[in-house]
Amino acid sequence: MKQAAIVFLWIIHIAALIGIGLGYASFFLPKSPFTMLYLWLVLIFFFPFKELKTWILFMVFMAVGMIVEWLGVHTGWLFGQYVYGESFGWKLDGIPWLIGVNWAILTFCCHIIAKKIINSSYGAMALGATFMVLLDFFLEQICDYAGFWHFAGGAGWFNYICWWIIGFALQAVASRWELKGDFNTCLHLYVVQLIFALGLWIIIMT
Repeated sequence: MKQAAIVFLWIIHIAALIGIGLGYASFFLPKSPFTMLYLWLVLIFFFPFKELKTWILFMVFMAVGMIVEWLGVHTGWLFGQYVYGESFGWKLDGIPWLIGVNWAILTFCCHIIAKKIINSSYGAMALGATFMVLLDFFLEQICDYAGFWHFAGGAGWFNYICWWIIGFALQAVASRWELKGDFNTCLHLYVVQLIFALGLWIIIMT
């Protein structure tokens, strides 16, 4: 069942890239909330969420994501001046709920991937935060086109520094609570988003 879920995960992302490349962006991009929900379901079932600790950490990371995004949108202190579009669905005071979900998914996946690569606790935290920023970098290149969010003047270097610091803090919490999960599931969830963002960026540039 896990293999079928992961195959379908890749199918919907590749199909979206092909469809957008053929000129059907108006059909595929509004489906982004459903794609994000599917990512969440794959994480829940195959991470898997068997312990209360896992649920608590997910809710904490989601809450942190919502809070920092609220501060970013309403004050500009953390990431610069930006606003969210309509592609992520329902919002709480201008912040899509699914953005909070994505913060938690990304923290979980990057933590497990980094731990697999580096044995050092602090090294894994730093690498996990770097993976989070790497995906954010590629998403920044497509955010306007996809209707995700819009930066006034584009995302600056301070955006990425704040992302890394917050990501490191979240990775530290995950490490302190000894978060454990399925590496294969996390790798696919992370890489499929990275490939989609990179692929869409290439489509936009061409």
